Amino acid sequence: MFNKILIANRGEIACRVAATCRRLGVKSVAVYSDADANAKHVAACDEAVHIGEASAAQSYLRIERIIAAAKATGAQAIHPGYGFLSENEEFGRACEEAGIVFIGPPVAAIAAMGSKAAAKALMHAAAVPLVPGYHGDDQDAALLQREADAMGYPVLLKASAGGGGKGMRVVERSEDFAAALASCKREAASSFGNDRVLIEKYLQRPRHVEVQVFADSHGGAVYLFDRDCSVQRRHQKVLEEAPAPGLADDVRRAMGEAAVAAARAVDYVGAGTVEFIMTGANFYFMEMNTRLQVEHPVTEMITGLDLVEWQLRVAAGEPLPLAQSQLAVTGHALEARIYAENPVRGFLPSTGTLKHLHMPAGVEFRLGDAGQRASVRIDSGVREGDTITPFYDPMIAKLIVHGATRADALARMQRALEECEVVGPSTNVEFLHRLVTCEPFANADLDTGLIERHHDALFAPFDRPLREALALASAALIGREGGGVNTASPWQALAHWRLNSGFTQTFKWRDLERDTPIEVAFAHDGGVQTLACAASDERFTWWRGASANEYGVTIGDTRVTGHVFIDADVFHVFCLGAALSFEWQNLLAHAADAEHGEGRLTAPMPGKVIAVLVEPGAVVEKGAPLIVMEAMKMEHTIGAPAAGKVTEVLYGVGDQVADGAQLLMLETE
Repeated sequence: MFNKILIANRGEIACRVAATCRRLGVKSVAVYSDADANAKHVAACDEAVHIGEASAAQSYLRIERIIAAAKATGAQAIHPGYGFLSENEEFGRACEEAGIVFIGPPVAAIAAMGSKAAAKALMHAAAVPLVPGYHGDDQDAALLQREADAMGYPVLLKASAGGGGKGMRVVERSEDFAAALASCKREAASSFGNDRVLIEKYLQRPRHVEVQVFADSHGGAVYLFDRDCSVQRRHQKVLEEAPAPGLADDVRRAMGEAAVAAARAVDYVGAGTVEFIMTGANFYFMEMNTRLQVEHPVTEMITGLDLVEWQLRVAAGEPLPLAQSQLAVTGHALEARIYAENPVRGFLPSTGTLKHLHMPAGVEFRLGDAGQRASVRIDSGVREGDTITPFYDPMIAKLIVHGATRADALARMQRALEECEVVGPSTNVEFLHRLVTCEPFANADLDTGLIERHHDALFAPFDRPLREALALASAALIGREGGGVNTASPWQALAHWRLNSGFTQTFKWRDLERDTPIEVAFAHDGGVQTLACAASDERFTWWRGASANEYGVTIGDTRVTGHVFIDADVFHVFCLGAALSFEWQNLLAHAADAEHGEGRLTAPMPGKVIAVLVEPGAVVEKGAPLIVMEAMKMEHTIGAPAAGKVTEVLYGVGDQVADGAQLLMLETE
């Protein structure tokens, strides 16, 4: 086993690898950029080395700096995590040349699987089933158009060197192909430095099922069962579970054996994931990820194994710890990826400081020799007070649960999501809760189009606990304004005393989600306390809970407890599984900012302008693409909000823009 390793990554995966190192007694070295100087992963490791500026291109992707950091600290091996350089054959070769062990597969295996087209040719030779498509070297646009037309629509365009949903487009019609191809190539070149694409027949309502494989340098190879990753948005995974529900034993075994055959075809060593697309009982090879996957915790939860430990042991030359016959599945596991993003705005990434962050009671990592499984596990690379920046993936945490059955795990996930509290950037927590409670997911009716197909139901308005949340917010306000820490009632405080009369106080709130004003009135007269809100007037009491931001209220016969996080005059309330925010309209509050006027087009997130599609004087129709921005390695096209004439373009290609920055002026009809 190694004495010291360097972790060439950041965020939750760097923290995850460091946890196994601590358990095994292996020293760990972190690397960090300017933006990550105080990051959680830096504190999680024994040493840390600064490697560059905030952008990944100037830090985490600088091979020479990472190799230098490993040499300077005496690290014997480098763990690449996932993303960044984890599947970069040049990095693997640089490690070999420097005499440092790369904790990953051989460079030849990375190269073989790094090109989707070459990988499919290998899989065809190994008799692994493939989806019909074009994987050729000729990238002439006219040829690609003809191949797609001959194949029949819809087709799927994929970056040959891609992954993570980047450089991927579904094309429904022949007339849309040219524009989709240009966009796909542009994103592929930006993300992977290679704009080559392949084309595949787009299967209707497919499932995305993948198999975890492991191989050693002694000829051993096993599969650690399967995961279903069908629930996706923008071709990126949102929910994962293991084992994949509803698979017949013979299909599960055949898929596992096909995955091992794929690994053996490239003389694989280490952890890898073979991804399949399924329709019914038929499965087809999509790609092989030559690294540890984001969703590896669900496999760990059902097997009781530490996959990072397996990686370290195999990289150190040891044989696989277990044979195929010794591997078994226990229970069911689910993983939800909690992102800083706004689902209502097309899942646009969100940035900002995590002013308040509370995750469900659980453990960050607990697996090992005893095969212990935590019922709730949190893998996170951020802490309260950290900032989600536009430079990296906006993941806040992975929430993983385990249960004896899928139903048990599902119930545990629902409860755990209700306990998540985040104040700062927008998050997908509420959306995730809707997903895991919707009928198709509950019934395991899974496919990659689930979110799009059930969009209306997943984004429909829902009954919020408005009255209860306002009561909790008002209780917190009274407590802050003079109710006293141990005051059971606000009217027991001296400030509320009146001679020969009752006391009434009205609070004016603004519901920030709906942007609507609300009044809440409290009265205390002759020992009777009442609350008037939402056209009702009922008896009311409140009290403080055990923690600093916990409150309880009774309204009539209803008793509710919740948490209130106060940020200046904004009160964030978490109760009954919902999150609501209200701004107290005190006398000193400023009027709300006016909406941007008609014709002003603003950036929906911070990012870089990568294409300007119009010039001043251009006449455009509503929805016409005007500007393309890139944020967190994803492209976002800004369309015209109405028909009109472009009068001024304020930014050019390559310019960095802030969230809300005005991009151009549009004179609407």
